[in-house]
Parts: sequence; structure tokens; C-alpha cells
Amino acid sequence: MIIANITILSITSRYPSHEYGRLSLFIMAPFQDAVSNSLNFLKNIWNNYFSLVAAAEENRSLKKALNEAEARNNFCYEAELSNIRLRHLFDFKKTLTDEVIAAEVIGKDPSAWFQTIIIDKGSADGVLKGLPVVASEGIVGQVTDAAVHYSKVLLITDGNSAVDALVQRTRARGLVQGYRSGLCTLKYVLRKDDVTSQDIIVTSGLDGVFPKGLRVGYVSKVIRRNSGIFQEVDVTPYTDFEKIEEVLVILNKTGSDEKEVGFGG
Repeated sequence: MIIANITILSITSRYPSHEYGRLSLFIMAPFQDAVSNSLNFLKNIWNNYFSLVAAAEENRSLKKALNEAEARNNFCYEAELSNIRLRHLFDFKKTLTDEVIAAEVIGKDPSAWFQTIIIDKGSADGVLKGLPVVASEGIVGQVTDAAVHYSKVLLITDGNSAVDALVQRTRARGLVQGYRSGLCTLKYVLRKDDVTSQDIIVTSGLDGVFPKGLRVGYVSKVIRRNSGIFQEVDVTPYTDFEKIEEVLVILNKTGSDEKEVGFGG
């Protein structure tokens, strides 16, 4: 196109004529327009490329900053929730007359046969086998094994657990045992005793493990048959064992192995 343009320009300069000028303009203008548009297109692509690179880099930087901010926000939110739980636990602790130690739940038995949790306090912290474990909502269970820094707690929802308890309203007595997942049953309640739905169940203190008057759960169902000595009473624990994260271990030696050894000595 350059050569053709030079040739036409040389001809028009040698033979000046409007016809030759119009002819050269007619022939070269479309080519020059195409070249100009092509160069502008490439220029725009080049500029946009660098703009996109800068925008992509800025986008990555902003995403990183957003993720860090969300992580910090999540950490603060978890700290706030933990603070609320610990405040409730501390308020509950003030209602207890016995010495207690706070512990964090760090594990749970995956087996369907046993209802147990692992806490991060052990014999080095004064935790012994047989000690009661409670939460601000209600009782949790009893220590069954104590290592140096960790302990296993049998929950009251386990079938092997048994807690002597009372119906708070009528003082009817029974034995709270694990019944099925998340529930308990109040056994050996006489058929003549007055027990109704939503009655509160508390510890009697007669089992030598839990202090008297701690909340266990509420009556969710009562079946009083026409025959038999006892009635069937289902109890829903106040403690949500699926969500429990912190507990208190009551360090009184009642019912613990150390207490028994002390008497034996």
C-alpha cells in the first residue's frame, strides 16, 4: 500500500489533475481507513490488556483483604460467643458452694453404644474418677476415667448412667437413667405419685455424687398404666449435649475414688 501510494502520488504530482487526485483518494482512502482502524483496535487491545492486568491484580488484592477481614470477624464472633457461654458458666459457678474447675470439651465418643465426652482437665488439675460434671443449663455426667491432663465423662443420657433425682414440685423420687439418644427416663416413680408434663427434675443428693437441687431436665411424657407399681416418665435434659463446649467439674470428694481410699485408710 505504501508503494502504491507513492506511485499514485508521483503520478499525480507529474500529471496534476483532479481526476488523478480523486482516483488516488478513491483507491487509497479505504486502505488507509482500514489501517487506521486496525492500529486503533490494536492500541485499544493493548491498553485494555494492561488495564485488565491491573484490575485483576487489584481484584486479587481486594479478595485477599476481604478474606482476612472475614477471618478476623469470624474470630471475634467466636470469641464473643465463647465469652457469653463463659459468663453464664461463671454466673452458675457462683451459685455452687463446692469448689469447681472449668474444663473445655475436646472430644466426643463416636460410638453409638456409649455417650461420653473428653475434657481437657485431669488428675494434675484435681479431677478424679467419680466426680460430678455440670453445665450452666444442668447436670452433664460423671467422670469415669482421669488421666494426667484429660478425663472421660459419662453423660447422663448413657444407659449406664444413674442419678438419684426428685420431681421438684411434688418431691416424688426416682432414678434418672439414659433412655435413648438425647433423652432419659425417670425410673421407679410410684404410680400414685403426682407427676405431670413439664415438671422439673432436680438431683436429690442421695446418690453421693451430685449436690442436691441441681437441674436435670423436665418431664416430656408420662404414661400411667392401669396396672403395675411404677409409671413411665420420660425426661428431656436441660443440657444440649450436641452443642456443649464448656463444663464445670465439682471437686468435692463425695463419691470419688479418693474419698473411698481415704475412708479405707
